[in-house]
This record gives sequence, structure tokens and C-alpha cells, in this order.
Amino acid sequence: MGGTRAEAELMAKKLELVKDIMTSSVTTVDHEARLLDAALLMRSSGFRHVPVVDNGRLVGIISDRDVKGASPSLFAEISQEEYNRIFETTPVVKVMTKDPQTVTPDAALKDVVAMMQENKFGAVPIVEGDNKLVGIVTSNDMLVLLRTLLEQS
Repeated sequence: MGGTRAEAELMAKKLELVKDIMTSSVTTVDHEARLLDAALLMRSSGFRHVPVVDNGRLVGIISDRDVKGASPSLFAEISQEEYNRIFETTPVVKVMTKDPQTVTPDAALKDVVAMMQENKFGAVPIVEGDNKLVGIVTSNDMLVLLRTLLEQS
């Protein structure tokens, strides 16, 4: 794509806030859902992090690691029916991260990058007001931004 360094710097200056790169159309799971619902949603959407909401308000976030951690070991001596029953009956609220760290859309992008890197977060929910979910920023969003910046330089 071969732009100049000045163009890359200009683009970087335009992308200073979380709202400049966040995903606004967020796939969520309801707080009353079961582990099976979250696992199927992740599989069908390809997302590794899904915010958990109650009437549009963020109450937690569940990741593919959370799902794996709650899953019985394949080496456990349980039947397929019991394995399935665990997924069908376990509430997502028992597995999710409750009250995850969040930022507002006007948060500085550099601060969110630092937060994600220091805490090894794969995603940060974006909220306004009374914890109303308005977006999400993921490590993949950061990689897309980095790629764009690299292609501009």
C-alpha cells in the first residue's frame, strides 16, 4: 500500500480513541443463558469473547478459555449424557468473569492497549452510563489496526 511515514502518523493521530476502532455491533449472550448457549454461539460466530448482558447492561464476559475450563476433562469417566448435561444445566453466570474491566468510548486507545497488554486481556467491553454495553475492542481489532498502520508506512 506504500504511503508515506507522514500519512501513517496522520492516520495514527486520527485513531486516538477507543470509539475509533471498537466494534459497535456486539454479539452478546443473556445472563440467564446456559454454558451450552455460550459455547454454541462462540462456535457459530468465531468469537472468542462474548459479553454477558442483562437488559443491555454488561454483567460479565465469557471467553473460550472459560468454556474450556468449565468443561469436564475428556479423560473423566463420565458418560456422554452427563457431559452434555453439564453444558445444558450450567448457568453462564457461574463461568463468566463478573464485573470485567471496562472503558468508555472516549478512552485513549493507548491506555486500552496498555491495559490489554499488562493484564493479558483478549477483549475489553466498552460501556457508557449505567454499564450499558456499546461496543467491544479485541486483540484482533488491535492487530487489524497494527496491520493498517504497517501497510501505511
